[in-house]
Amino acid sequence: MRTYHLFISFALLCLLPLMSPLFASEVQEVKVGDLIQVNLPGESSLNQSFQVDKRGRITLPEIGPVFIAGYNEKQLEKVIIDRLNTIYRDVSNARVFIKQQQLLVSVQGYVSKPGEYTLPSGSNVQMFIHEAGGLRSGAQLNKLILKRGSKNTEFNYKRFLDSGDNALLPQLRSLDVLFVPASPLVGNVEQEFDASKLVDSGDSANSSLAIKVFGEVNAPGSFSFRQSNTLVDILMRAGGVTRFANVEHIRIITDNAPTTFDLKRYLDTGDHSLLPDILPGSTIFIPKQESSMVAGSNTIYVMGEVAAPGAYKGKKNATLMDLLAQAGGPTRFADSDKIRILKANGSVIQFDLPSYTNGFVKNKLPIIEAGDSIFIPEKEDFETKSWLNTASHRTVAIIGSVTRPGRIEWSNQMDLIDLLAHVGGPTKDADTTSIEVSLNGKRVLFNLDKFLKMGSPHSKLPKIKNGAIIRVPSTLSIAAGDKSQWLNQSSDSSIYLFGQINAPGRYKFTEDMHFLDILSAADGPTGLADIHNIRVTHRGLGYAKVSKLNLSLYFETGDESILPKVKPGDTIYIPEKDKNWLDRSKESTIRVLGEVKSPGRYSFNDNMTILDLLAEAGGPTNNAYLEKISVVNMSCCQGQARTFNLVDFSRTANIYDLPVIRAGDTIYIPNREDSFLEKARAGLRDILQLTTTIVLIGAL
Repeated sequence: MRTYHLFISFALLCLLPLMSPLFASEVQEVKVGDLIQVNLPGESSLNQSFQVDKRGRITLPEIGPVFIAGYNEKQLEKVIIDRLNTIYRDVSNARVFIKQQQLLVSVQGYVSKPGEYTLPSGSNVQMFIHEAGGLRSGAQLNKLILKRGSKNTEFNYKRFLDSGDNALLPQLRSLDVLFVPASPLVGNVEQEFDASKLVDSGDSANSSLAIKVFGEVNAPGSFSFRQSNTLVDILMRAGGVTRFANVEHIRIITDNAPTTFDLKRYLDTGDHSLLPDILPGSTIFIPKQESSMVAGSNTIYVMGEVAAPGAYKGKKNATLMDLLAQAGGPTRFADSDKIRILKANGSVIQFDLPSYTNGFVKNKLPIIEAGDSIFIPEKEDFETKSWLNTASHRTVAIIGSVTRPGRIEWSNQMDLIDLLAHVGGPTKDADTTSIEVSLNGKRVLFNLDKFLKMGSPHSKLPKIKNGAIIRVPSTLSIAAGDKSQWLNQSSDSSIYLFGQINAPGRYKFTEDMHFLDILSAADGPTGLADIHNIRVTHRGLGYAKVSKLNLSLYFETGDESILPKVKPGDTIYIPEKDKNWLDRSKESTIRVLGEVKSPGRYSFNDNMTILDLLAEAGGPTNNAYLEKISVVNMSCCQGQARTFNLVDFSRTANIYDLPVIRAGDTIYIPNREDSFLEKARAGLRDILQLTTTIVLIGAL
């Protein structure tokens, strides 16, 4: 047993040197801002905490200031007790210790409540800013300054807010000064700050390098220059153009050189080479479209009780329904059974719309031609209930693409489906995937199509109360070709089609659709489209991704896995068949040279042979030397050449005699005069001619 105790004692003596650094690391020193607890039984004035001031002192009752900064707890207790001995008789039970270590930091600049604040040790910059009431609107987040003595350290607080990495913030000490500067975008005169107006006016802090955008844009201002931004990106940062913008004559000044840009032409063609260069300090002005009367040989006039009377561009074989739908349809006051059509030749046609829609009239719709006028008269004796008879707090408002928009008296027993049914339901151009419900400052989007597919669960309906506003938006009309309303459709619900397609443009797209849906909506590829090389650019992935589609192969095989997965925001480009030959790399084509009808570069895949290429090139000419066709292979590790005898193959039809052809190879069909027999025959002919000439000369 004694041996066991000796072993334990020896082990503790060995571990004591190793544990002493750990105890030493726990020794605390008194710093400015710390709380010092002084306990002396019987003295109520001393049994409390005292904070160390900026000079490193605490002020004790009846003793006065005592300097303690930099002392450890043993030194602290000795100094305080020695001072207490001068006043009190018995201090044997006195206890002095560091109650809490704190940081005393001064927060200055663009904060709500600048001043000195004390927080527990370990607090970071964000805690002190919060203690100072938070940042004021207009604070420069990326250039905060930490002042420590005569040294100033600048750090980026915005990067910390973006990443949450505490290593980006400097460690604070007592007596540090944290300064929050004001943004250069804030003016020199103190006034009520409107952050939304500041954002609308641009994000540039350097006026000399800023891109100035003004005119018919939704948010004119000065914007910071970004190397990858194009003119379209700058316009999107400015909120896009307004409905009054003249996008065909946008003016740009770069390096004191004015230019004019036609945005409509760029959107119609998709040619990126039309985009002008934007440099730091450029100025962009979007002029206002001058109002003018719509007239012309292709104009049709719709007047009377329609939602949008006016002059419209006519199309071939347009019917009355087409024009009425384009004009928003008849209003509730329209006498639609007495519609009159004034023809350009002076004749008048009467049309009864209710009888036609009810099936009472079997006649076809009248054809509307250029120069015609459509007049929908007002009902003669129409009485309607005044909307003032129903108070606003007992109604809901439904607007947009519904049959009968207006104010509807509401009951809590109703729901959204009841309301839509009461107003006649959505119109044919309604966007039922994004119905908006606004109530008490909150906005909710409701997808009616998805709701019906789920089996119409009542719990999924949005809550509607008195005073709510319901808006059913409309989809863009592609048939009308009106691009002035493209802002009504958000980018996150659109897909883009360019190239050889009958109706290129920007189309609404949902997750339930696939590639063939959007291709059909755009009227399919044109006759010049290269459907073997369709490109699909997938956006929003965080990296670049382009898919290649051979649509012809899909129609041949019916394999659904060939079709790419497309989502809203993606771009589909269908190139032209006869595009620039430089667009095709040499590794993707085969060159056919020599004695063929149509030498040139041809597309090739692994299913083809040399016979397919010769047939595509029009076949060999009459002078072709078919016994020695050369195939130069350049697509492998090293170049090599082989010969092929087409005449022997035509006799044997042995498929194994065909040379292997890969993309990047070159096929050369020599001339018959290059053969050995032709050369020998030509040489023999020359010798005979020379001999004959010599004999004739000798005979003379």
